[in-house]
Amino acid sequence: QKEAPVTGQKAETVYRIRALNDAFRKNWALGRVLLSAGISDLDEEARVNVLSAVIVFDEFTGDNDPYGEHDCAIVAVDGLRALWKIEYYDKELRFHSEDSADPEKTTRVMTIMFPEEY
Repeated sequence: QKEAPVTGQKAETVYRIRALNDAFRKNWALGRVLLSAGISDLDEEARVNVLSAVIVFDEFTGDNDPYGEHDCAIVAVDGLRALWKIEYYDKELRFHSEDSADPEKTTRVMTIMFPEEY
């Protein structure tokens, strides 16, 4: 299935959030990354394989990305399924960001976990 098109007044904002999320997923220096206990406990090779799969993921569809923001998905690697989710916080990491499309107001935090840890 193809990625769902984004339409309407919010399209520009959604495309901006999508671009910021895609950039962050490829360059973790643009935010914070947290690994769950389960992902941290994997042996190094398995952990690297999961993290690499998150970085290169680009199989977004209307089913797994209904809002078009590229903020969450499940990757399957070597028999493991890992969930990654990006959330938006203010610069002090105390509250949700008032504008997730503005990198000056937002710190992106991605958590990588097993679905059962969600």
